[in-house]
Formats: sequence, C-alpha cells, structure tokens
Amino acid sequence: MRWILYIPLWLGLAFNLHAQGSVSERSTIYVLAGSSGANLREFNEMLSDKGISNLRGGYSTLGIGYQYRLSDFILGFELYQNTGANSYYKDYIIDNKSTRFYLNVGYSLTEEGKFHLIHYMSLGAGYVNFEMLKDQRKVDDLSAFLQQPEQGFILRERNIHKGTQNFGGFLTEIGFQFGYDLGVPGLEENISLLGKFGYSFSPFEGAWKMNNITFDNLQSGAFFRLGAGISMPDENLFFPDAGIGVHFFYGVNFTNPDKLNDYLVNNGLSPFNETPNNIGMKIIGENRRWIYSFDVFNIANAGRADENREHTLNSVRLYGNYGYQLYKMRNLELGVTGGLGYGNIRYTLTNNNKPDFPALFEEPDYDGYLKTSGIMGKSEVMVAYAIPVFNKMFRLVTSAHAGYELPLSTYKLGELNMSSYMAGPYLQFGIGLRP
Repeated sequence: MRWILYIPLWLGLAFNLHAQGSVSERSTIYVLAGSSGANLREFNEMLSDKGISNLRGGYSTLGIGYQYRLSDFILGFELYQNTGANSYYKDYIIDNKSTRFYLNVGYSLTEEGKFHLIHYMSLGAGYVNFEMLKDQRKVDDLSAFLQQPEQGFILRERNIHKGTQNFGGFLTEIGFQFGYDLGVPGLEENISLLGKFGYSFSPFEGAWKMNNITFDNLQSGAFFRLGAGISMPDENLFFPDAGIGVHFFYGVNFTNPDKLNDYLVNNGLSPFNETPNNIGMKIIGENRRWIYSFDVFNIANAGRADENREHTLNSVRLYGNYGYQLYKMRNLELGVTGGLGYGNIRYTLTNNNKPDFPALFEEPDYDGYLKTSGIMGKSEVMVAYAIPVFNKMFRLVTSAHAGYELPLSTYKLGELNMSSYMAGPYLQFGIGLRP
C-alpha cells in the first residue's frame, strides 16, 4: 500500500513541470474486452464433497475507461463488467457476474514514437452476483410469477441493484498497458490500439462472503485485455475547448413504475414509492465545438416486498452521443447532444431467509427475476462551467444535464409493457476534469 503515498509526490512533480513549460498532455477514451482466470475454491470444495464436478473457471470482461496523461504521469478511471462461464447442474444454470470501478495511477516506462508502455496500479470498489436458477425461465404471466417467483437462488454482495451508492469493498489491480497511436487523415484525434495485462485481487480475505461461502475469486485473477479508443494529443489542441474529460454525476429520472405497482399490490406485495435516482459517469470529448461522449448510469428502485422478501427494479443505460457546442463565452458552455444506446430493466424478488451452504445448494428455490432489454434514444441539453486549476494544468468542470429518454424497443416483464417507465425526462448534476 506504500504506493498510495507517491500520488501527491507525482502530482507535485507534474505541477512543477507544467509551470516550467516542459510538459505534454494526452487524454484518451477507450473500450476494452478480455478474459481472466478465477477458481471458486470454497464452492468447488463443497461440490467435490458431493461428488459433483467443479464449476467452469474464468470470466470475460467488457469495460470502458478514461486516461489523462501529463508528461509521464497517468491518471485514469475504468468501469468493468465481468461475466463468468455458465455451469449446469440438473435443471439449473450456475452463473456469476461482477462489476468493478477503478481509479488508476501510473507512470510511463517508455515512449518510442507512437508506441507507449505504462505501469499502473488501481484502487476500486465493486459488486458481486452469484446465482443458480432454473433453465427455461421465460415468463408470460407476471401475476403468476409474483405468486410463485422461486426459480433458484440469487446472492448479491454490495448490491448495486439497490443503487450505485451500494458499490463497496476494496479492490486493487496491478498491471501494464501497452499501445500504439494511429493518425487519421482529416482528424486531430488519433485512433489508439491498446492492451493491458496484470493481476486483479481483493486484498482482504473473506470480504466477499455470502451464505458461509467465500467468493473472493470472483474479484480476482490474472487478466489480459485488448481494446481501442480515441486520443487527443496536446499537439492537436488547436482550440481552447478541445480535449477529452471525465465527469461523474448524480441525477433523478422523473418516472415511476405505476403499472408494475398495480400488479404488485394486486398480488399482496408492497409498491415502489420513490422516484429512481441515478449515479453515473460521462466521458466527453470536444473539438472544433463538436461534442462526442459516452454515458453509463444505473437507476434503481428498492424496498421490502413483504414480511420475508425484498424486491428491486433496476435499469442500466449506456449511450453513445454526438452533438454541438452552441455557445461558449469564457468559461461558460452550452451544448446539445443526441444519443443512441442500450437499456435493460430487471425486477428481482428475493427471500431474506435463505439458509447457508450446503443446505441452500440442496434446496435452492427461493428467489427469481424477470429481465428485458432493448435500444434507447435520448436528447440532451448541457450547461457547463470550466474553472482552470493548478496553473491551468487542467479544468474543473461543473455541469447540469437535462434531457428526455425514449425507448426504441418493447420492454416487457411478462405481459406488462414497461416502456412508459423507461421513457421520461431526467436531470443530472456533475463534476469532472478536462485537460
């Protein structure tokens, strides 16, 4: 953990270099995909005692990241979704998923032309989902599901289905990043090809323990990832608004699941009462007043369903956006964007009185969920105020975003169309960094 102490030293040295004018800048948005190894040791030991073969190991990874490079010093943020390989037992599918968010700091080991090699270390938080559910779970009758939802079991630690603020734990990653920049004729931005390899781990043993089994390895393992992105090097910053920045926001979606609440009440369950909030990340690039960006956020309703059960209504939205900066005067900016992306919705009903393993494995029918997904569109107006800091090394950006989301697919839970819940206005307030 001593490397944490070097962060202020790195920033101080970077500040001095910037003040002396001997500094270069580079900001990048990128996507990555890869695989990692993982062995659920304790769970597999339980299976072995029962004469059952081990679960399939490893998991695949899909993520998005932002990286700001100041001379040889690196600051970045990454969000990863990890999906384990399915295993099968009788009529059940055993599956696992995890999500991680990292703050990265690093140092460039070498830069030869357009090639670079970086050593980095990460601190983060996460979420784990481990489930064993019946195969062939298609449901056409929502009321029948609410009366008898038991399809297996679902275990969640740091449950972000109740809201992104439930992210937690302590995760770390150590690795190397290599990459190569390709120039594109007619564009100031470069296309960046990159890869990462290293090791992810949860440093505290037993931090991801659920129902008397430790699932630490769902957040651990050696990894290899490849990806591509868009970079804005400092030699191409022809305009004062050019650059790629990262923004974090809190918002409210002005919608409520009225139709679903009617079904819940009619089947003896408590309705959802709160307007869903959302916490998310935007990576926004600007050049010649054109705006391109990527959004990801998670809205959630959660509460007690009845005396023994809880339920959640969760939706993840991912958008790619393009737009134009209508107005800029000094530090004040006004822009509009349109977006096209992906949205899902998942209703989960879980029992709070599940036994520990191995009893849970032997009699697994306690929980269930319904899920649907499709295409989303949106329009947005953004107002931002950028404040130069650290001798204009970068800008601190405060922003407000207002828009309207529109589902372009039919979102059905059973026979219930949830499109009216997916549609509606939203308001978000953010703060971020931009070179």
